[in-house]
Amino acid sequence: MEITSRMMLKPAYSAAHPLAGEKVPLTVFDRAAADKFVSAVRVYPAPAPSNDALKEGLLRAVALYPHFAGRLAVDGEGRPFLHVNDEGVLVIEATMPTDLADVFPGAANVPDDLYPTPPEEKVGAALLQIKLNRYKCGGLVIGSSCHHHTADGHSMGTFYAVWSRAVREGKDFVAPSPFLDRTSTAVPRSTPAPVFDHGSIEFRREANRRTSSAVLPVDKNKIKSITVHFAAEFIAELKSRVGARCSTFQCLLAHVWKRITAARGLSPEVFTQVRVAVDCRGRAKPRVPMDFFGNMVLWAFPRLQVKDVLGLSYGGVVGAIRDAVARIDEEYIQSFVDFGTLAADEELVAATSTVDTVLCPDIEVASWLGLRLHQADFGTGPPSALLKPDMHKEGLIIFVPSPMAEGAVDVVVALPEDHVAAFTKICYSLDDTTIFPPSRM
Repeated sequence: MEITSRMMLKPAYSAAHPLAGEKVPLTVFDRAAADKFVSAVRVYPAPAPSNDALKEGLLRAVALYPHFAGRLAVDGEGRPFLHVNDEGVLVIEATMPTDLADVFPGAANVPDDLYPTPPEEKVGAALLQIKLNRYKCGGLVIGSSCHHHTADGHSMGTFYAVWSRAVREGKDFVAPSPFLDRTSTAVPRSTPAPVFDHGSIEFRREANRRTSSAVLPVDKNKIKSITVHFAAEFIAELKSRVGARCSTFQCLLAHVWKRITAARGLSPEVFTQVRVAVDCRGRAKPRVPMDFFGNMVLWAFPRLQVKDVLGLSYGGVVGAIRDAVARIDEEYIQSFVDFGTLAADEELVAATSTVDTVLCPDIEVASWLGLRLHQADFGTGPPSALLKPDMHKEGLIIFVPSPMAEGAVDVVVALPEDHVAAFTKICYSLDDTTIFPPSRM
């Protein structure tokens, strides 16, 4: 690999952006997001758009989302904020001496050099970092890293859709007007009155009560990422077994939860739970526009004993997932906002586990199914693969729309190497009775 360029791209505005120079306080939703850079890799076979076209489109897109060109900073009281100072986004260009197909077949384990290395010091670093990896065949791999305090998955999907459209349309690009008012998404009651224990749920003010066991460190080399492809026909059969209307995400999560729990060989009495991200835009009152750019996610925690995960029908496990998600309603969201107001001056730590950890007996799931992340068509078609690097957290699951077939889903699972064989042996089985003998249920 040869690095041919490393630059800060600063968008040029025809008129000063209303947020120019603003010091935007982090909302409580921003503070609950992981204080880290989140990376993704997209693969585009030849022919792929030129680097110049990609950079020109990026400038147009970032001009609409000026937070990306800003920096994370800390005020005199130690409170973090987003400084919209237009210092730019980092763009790295690299050339590869090989063909894309020879060195990148689309494995789950993504080489670290295909995306910008997340900086150790986050304050002052570029909040959006892009790496354009150009192969000898003309193929392209776009690696990106975005700080999570800037945007959630929904916002990133929207941004990529705008960036790709800006590249496709060029000078004919008509800019949308995203909703950027963060403060309006976290308005407390006149007398803030949190009802739930958010200091132990979304944050770690004290020992996190929302884990079934302690999160343990692990050698990342012993965690393996595998990708399991579920065809549309398999998903349709899963839904028919639920016995009621359900989403692709719900039925697949129930299935994967069952199979991972079986592969782990856990005691029947142990509790296991799933950390499920819930987009609150449509759940808050008043509703937040879907084009809001920022963070608007909370988490649900469906929790069952192992014997119930293994013994309940698919409908029973889906019901537990659905019930937990339903609890993230307008009352819960308002309670969370009120908590954030009262804890504005506290040093809160988001209750997210780090990489190189073991979540067992729990799992954590992120769904990219409805985020448009896989639809970034810069003019030569959508990516042939959308991959998540840094899969060094045991028990982490990512749901990705499969590029292989309409309606199919690729599930990326991070497991200890000694659980991989057991999981892959049973992951496509729909017959619980042959996998879970009655004595284990």
